[in-house]
Amino acid sequence: MNTVPAEKRSLRQQMRRQRRSLSRAQQRAAAIGVRNRIRHQLWFLKARHIALYLPNDGEIDPGPLLKLCWKMGKKVYLPVLHPIRHNRLWFVSYTPKTRMSPNRFGIPEPSLQKHPRRPAWAMDLVMLPLVAFDADGNRMGMGGGFYDRTFGYKLKEKSMKGARLIGLAHEFQRVEELPVQPWDVPLFGIVTDKASYIRRPSLSC
Repeated sequence: MNTVPAEKRSLRQQMRRQRRSLSRAQQRAAAIGVRNRIRHQLWFLKARHIALYLPNDGEIDPGPLLKLCWKMGKKVYLPVLHPIRHNRLWFVSYTPKTRMSPNRFGIPEPSLQKHPRRPAWAMDLVMLPLVAFDADGNRMGMGGGFYDRTFGYKLKEKSMKGARLIGLAHEFQRVEELPVQPWDVPLFGIVTDKASYIRRPSLSC
């Protein structure tokens, strides 16, 4: 399917508007739904170093899942804008006591100077937000390309090795098909408040 930029912008605007329109109760129910779908997955149970994110712009909230990770003794990280490499991310340790400061987009993130950081390839599991997705693991983000650049090594190696990438979303963000560009890094799977779309079902339980 060939999608012209105008159609892609329209889809992004539509999805962002729809998720921002959700009430607090709807967002809370969706967040709990995602946690409950993930908590018994083998790829989650085996992961020790897990990256999550702080929700923005109506993104589904991984907060309940984050608290579960802490309870289970897992190491939690947040994405931080790389200070040198353009549009790339580092992953910095995050605990309830972590001091935060806003980045250039106004999103709180841990300080690079005061907290341990971990390279992208060394993460076990990275759960990231998205604007739209399809069941084949293709993701539309906000357009900055941060995750695609950060995990571009997966395309060079042509394998799913390294960090497993799981998109988190509201079920209504699923579309029939998304256009794929050569630089798009496919996800291991997507989990929503209503369903799971895992590319390798044998690795889930």
